[in-house]
Amino acid sequence: MSNVKCDHCHLQFDESVMIKEGDLHFCCKGCQGIYHLLKDEGLERFYDKLGEETLVPPTEQFEDSGNFNSPAFYDRYVKTDSEGFSEVSLIIEGIHCSACVWLNEKALHKMEGVVEAHINHTNNKARIIWDDEVVKLSQIIDMIRAIGYDAFPYDPQIQEARAEKERKDYYLRIAVAVFAMMNIMTIAVAQYAGFFTGMTQGIKNILNVAEWILSTPVLFYSGWVFFRGAYYGIRTRSVNMDILVATGASLTYLYSIYITLFELGEAYFDSVTMIITFVLVGKFLEVLSKKSAADTLDVLSKHVPGEVTLLKDGTQVNVGVSEVVVGDVILLKAGEKAGIDGEILQGEGSFDESSLTGESDPIYKREGDSVVSGTTSIDAVVQYRATKDFEHSTLSNILTMLERSMAKKPRIEQLANRLSEYFSSVILLMAFGTFLVWWFWPHPFNIAFMVGISVIVIACPCALALATPVATLVGLGQGAKRGILFKEAAQLETLAQTDTLVLDKTGTITEGRPQVVDVQWYGTEEEQQRYGLKLQALLNASKHPVAVGVSEYLNAEAAPAALPILDEVRQIAAKGMVARCEEQMLSGGNAALMREQGIAPADESAHTLFYFAVGETLVARFELADKPRPDAAEAIRALTHAGIDVIMLTGDHERSARKIAEAVGIEHYHAELTPEAKAAMVAQMQSEGHKVVMAGDGVNDILALAQAEIGIAMGNGSDIAIDVSDVVLMNDSLTSLEEAFRIGRATYGLVKQNLALSLVYNAITVPLAMAGYIIPLVAAISMSLSSLLVVGNSMRIAYSWKRAAKRR
Repeated sequence: MSNVKCDHCHLQFDESVMIKEGDLHFCCKGCQGIYHLLKDEGLERFYDKLGEETLVPPTEQFEDSGNFNSPAFYDRYVKTDSEGFSEVSLIIEGIHCSACVWLNEKALHKMEGVVEAHINHTNNKARIIWDDEVVKLSQIIDMIRAIGYDAFPYDPQIQEARAEKERKDYYLRIAVAVFAMMNIMTIAVAQYAGFFTGMTQGIKNILNVAEWILSTPVLFYSGWVFFRGAYYGIRTRSVNMDILVATGASLTYLYSIYITLFELGEAYFDSVTMIITFVLVGKFLEVLSKKSAADTLDVLSKHVPGEVTLLKDGTQVNVGVSEVVVGDVILLKAGEKAGIDGEILQGEGSFDESSLTGESDPIYKREGDSVVSGTTSIDAVVQYRATKDFEHSTLSNILTMLERSMAKKPRIEQLANRLSEYFSSVILLMAFGTFLVWWFWPHPFNIAFMVGISVIVIACPCALALATPVATLVGLGQGAKRGILFKEAAQLETLAQTDTLVLDKTGTITEGRPQVVDVQWYGTEEEQQRYGLKLQALLNASKHPVAVGVSEYLNAEAAPAALPILDEVRQIAAKGMVARCEEQMLSGGNAALMREQGIAPADESAHTLFYFAVGETLVARFELADKPRPDAAEAIRALTHAGIDVIMLTGDHERSARKIAEAVGIEHYHAELTPEAKAAMVAQMQSEGHKVVMAGDGVNDILALAQAEIGIAMGNGSDIAIDVSDVVLMNDSLTSLEEAFRIGRATYGLVKQNLALSLVYNAITVPLAMAGYIIPLVAAISMSLSSLLVVGNSMRIAYSWKRAAKRR
C-alpha cells in the first residue's frame, strides 16, 4: 500500500494503518478529533495557515513530553481528587486573547478522558482534571502543542521568572518606541514650523524619510505584540483589540510611505509612532495591574515552608513537607511556620494565625490543641503529631480553592467577553463606512483616511474585556486577606444577587460550645456512678457540640476511669446516638429520641436538653446553654439593614431556638428540623423565587449547604461541610459572613461600573472620531486611558476597605 498524508498533521503513513473516513485519512484518533473540532467550530482556516507544514500528532509524543508522565513530575505537580481523577495546573504559552482561551478549552474538552479544563485569561493558567487511566498528561500536552500553543507546569518561582522576562521585553520595546517618538516629535516640530514658513516639498520629503526610518522599528519591533495578537485573532476568526491597533497603525504607515515616495503631501509617521507607543504603554500597565490583582495566590504560597523537622528515634531530621505522613511527630520552634496540620503533644505558647484568618491577636495553644499549616509560632517550642499530609493540609486546600476560583468565570464576564468579540468587528465596519462617507462627501482621500483610522484606534474593546476579570480578582484578593475563601469567582456575582440568608444555630450563630448549667440524675448514687461511665463511653463516640459539653462536665466532676466497650454504636441525625453495652441499649439525645425509645420526658426548658436512658428507663437529664457569638447581633443587624432576609434553621427545640433568635435579632426561625427538613425548606424558598445562601458548620447542615445557591462553611466546621460548601470563613465569625456579602456586592457593583464606563467611553468617543474631531494621536492616548480607567476603578475596592478598616 502507498503512503498517504494525514488530513490534520500532514505526516505520511502507510494507508493500511490510517483511520479512513470517506475521503479523509487520519493517523490517530487525536488527529481525527482535532480535525472535526476545528471544522465544527468554523476554524478550518487553521489548515490554510498551516500550508504544507507538518504537526506532531497528539498521540505521538514530543521529544520531552514523556517527562510529564514521570513519577517525579506527578509527585510535585499532580494531585488526585476524592473521585480518583488527576488534576494539574499549567501555564499555557501563546495565549493572546479570549479566542485563544476558547480554542484551548474546546480542544481539551474534546479529548476522551478529560473531565474539566478551565483557563484563566488573566494569567494564562489552566486547571485540568482528567482520568489518568484513559489519557496521559503527555497526550494532553501534545494536544495543546498541536493547535499552536505550549504548556509547562505552574510553579510560582518559575512563573515569576517568566513574568520578569516578559517585563524586561516590554521595557526594551517601550524604550525603542519612546526614543523614536522623541526624535520624530523633534522632526515634526520642524515640519509644523515649515508649514507656516513655506518649507519646500524637497525638504519636507527628507524629513518624511527620516520619520519613516525612525517609525519602522517602532511598528515592527515595539508593535510586534499587536501583530502577534492580530495573527492569532485572524487565525481563529476572532476580531480583537490587537487587530484594531495593528490595522490602524499599518494602514497609516503604508499611506505615509505612499505620500513620501510620490511627494504628494503630509505623511503621518508621527501618528504611527504615537499609536504604538501609547497603546503599548497602556498594555504594559494592564499587565502590571492584572499581575498585582492576582498576586494574592503567590503571596499565600510564600507561607508554605519547604521543610519541616521530624523527630525520629530521638533525632531531628529535616524533610520536605510533601514527605510527611499522618502520625509523624514534628518539632516546631519559635519563629517557624507550620507546614502541616497537627495536634500538640508537648509544649505550649502563642501562635500567629493572621495569614489565614486576618485576626492579628495571637492565639495561645497547649497540649491537645490543633496546629494549622501556614500559621507561625511566636514563642512556642512544641512537638505535634501530623493529622494530615501536606496535600490535604489547610494551607494547601486554601491555595487549591484560590486557584480554582480564579479559573472559573462569572456569567457577566462570559457575556462581556462575547460582547467584546462582536464589538471589534462592528468597529472595523464603522471605520470603513466612515472612510467612505468622508471620501464621497467629498473630502480629500488623506483626510477621509485619517478619520477612518481615528475610529479604529479610539475604540477600546480591551476596556470592555477587562471590566469583569480585574474587579473579580481584586474582590477575591480582598476576601482572601480577610480569611474569606471563595471556591469560584462566579460566587461573587451570585452572592451579590442573594436576598435570603439561612443560618444554622449551633456553631454558626452561637459559639458552638454549650455548657451544662443544670443536671438531674434519677436513681441511686451507685447507679449514677455505674451509668455515668456508660454515658461517658457513649459521648466519646460523638463530636456533636452538645455531646462534647456533657462529656466535659462529666470529666470535671469525676476522676478518669476505665470505660466500658460499646457495640452497635449509631448516630441518629438531629436526634442523638444509641449503642449496646452489656446487653443493655443506651440512648443519648433529645426528647424526640427518647420518645422513640418509649420514654416521655419533661422537656420544659429554655435551654438545650440532653437525656440519657438505659433501655426504657430515663437515667439523667442535662440542661445546656450556648452563648451567641459576640459579633452575631451586630452582623445580623447589618445584613438585615442591607435588605437580606435572615432566617435561622435548627434541630434544637423551639424554646432554645426562640431564646437565641431573640438575643441576636432574628425574626424568622424554625426549630426541631432534621437535615432533610432543612434542605427542603431551602428548596421551598428557592421555588418562591428567592436566591438563598446557607451558612452552617456541621454534618447535619451539608444537605442544606448543597441545596442553596451558595453554601458557606465556618472555618472550624466539619470537613464534609467545608467540602460541599462554596465559601469558607477561616476566622469563623459572623462578621466575616457580613464582609463576604459586602465584598460580593462591592465587586459586582464595580463590574457594572466598569462595563458602564467602557460603554459610555465608546458611545462618546467613537461618534466624535467619526465626525472628524479626534486625530489618531489623541485616539491612541484615549484608548490607553480608557483601559487604565477600568483597572484603576477596580483597585478602588482595596483602598476603600483599607479606609474602612482604619475607621473600625
